[in-house]
Amino acid sequence: MAVFTRPRQAFAIAGVLGLALSATACGTGDDKKSDNAGSAECAAYEKYDGHDGKKVSIYASIRDAEADLLERSWSQFTDCTGIEIDYEGNAEFEAQLPVRVDGGNAPDLAFVPQPGLVKRFADAGKLKSLGADTKTMAEQNLPADWLKYGTVNGTLYGVPLGANVKSFVWYSPKLFKEKGWTVPTSWDDMIKLSDTIAATGVKPWCAGIESGDATGWPATDWIEDVVLRTQGPEVYDQWTTHAIPFNDPRIVDAVNRAGTILKNEKYMNGGFGGVKSIGTTAFGEAGLPVTTGRCAMHRQASFYANQFPEGTKVAEDGDAFAFYFPAIDAAKGKPVLGAGEFVVAYADRPEVQAVQTYLASSEYVNSRAKLGNWVTANNKLDIANVASPIDKLSVQILQDKTGTFRFDGSDLMPAAVGAGTFWKGMVEWINGKDTASVLQGIESSWK
Repeated sequence: MAVFTRPRQAFAIAGVLGLALSATACGTGDDKKSDNAGSAECAAYEKYDGHDGKKVSIYASIRDAEADLLERSWSQFTDCTGIEIDYEGNAEFEAQLPVRVDGGNAPDLAFVPQPGLVKRFADAGKLKSLGADTKTMAEQNLPADWLKYGTVNGTLYGVPLGANVKSFVWYSPKLFKEKGWTVPTSWDDMIKLSDTIAATGVKPWCAGIESGDATGWPATDWIEDVVLRTQGPEVYDQWTTHAIPFNDPRIVDAVNRAGTILKNEKYMNGGFGGVKSIGTTAFGEAGLPVTTGRCAMHRQASFYANQFPEGTKVAEDGDAFAFYFPAIDAAKGKPVLGAGEFVVAYADRPEVQAVQTYLASSEYVNSRAKLGNWVTANNKLDIANVASPIDKLSVQILQDKTGTFRFDGSDLMPAAVGAGTFWKGMVEWINGKDTASVLQGIESSWK
């Protein structure tokens, strides 16, 4: 993924800087409707005509090399329609967006990575509901599991855009082949493999949760994935909405199960030290030992592919790849934890609705995918346009109708909990505080 506001999504974009930044046949996207308007290349955009010379502002956390790709992804649209898109990416997006909106300086569109923030603006009456064309496009192209996270009180406000899959375990295919280890397909198999690896003197797992002001978030992802796998999506939904207490016995059980790996000195922390080193190991560096043989497995999202050093082959037969974080209870189905951003509108001018509709379309998602380093849950994405093996695997998982998707839990909770006491509580837990005390503290903060 690109540079997003939340530190969990701020990564260098491997290989992106080498992409040519030449314009498409229709131009650079900075001008009004080009001479190619009306050509075969522009035929797909005729339904958005009628707004030549109009401007639409978009605000998001995506910046640097990824922002260049973003602007290239809609360049043909802007040239063919004449709509000018004024894009701004800001590292302080989540802090500044409320300031701008509340101060009467809202952008026309924003890419919001937190459903909780979408709800905050919708409840305050700041968002515009989708136009009819956008709503139709979104409902045709996006899974219901995703649309519900952009819906507030029965009204769809946010259109899912980019996505990532968090239910992954990174490993070295070369090392596994050399040692004769088999990729596990169940939790029990993964624990048996961990014991086998530990017996060789290699630490089977490495992890790191240090992330500046956001230290602790990688551990919350572990807990969310395990809650999904032990309790199923219904209990997960009750937990993230506080329909059940944060310290419900079922959540205690899930945290303790995660602890059988994360707090196990026999398993942790390859390349860095013991369990307590997890708290001081930067999340961006935490999985690198899988490529040097100092640890065998690292649970982290699809976007971690961008953390490996230049020249690392990320593929099924390469230096690093990932397997699906196995199910624990087969009766709970095939749960998938992930995240992404939603396109919300603060204005409903026709040209704004046209851009929001376009961003949900087949033309847009395939245009963006062809530029690399991006996936989406949009079912109009042709996987043939996805080059990266890990991105292909992510798309297959997102489009798998047998799977059950759930959004990152801490992003669904109130910020004071999800990005506050939950993150901090996980640091205390890694450093030795008992599960009951940690979860009681988080529960008290929610009240």
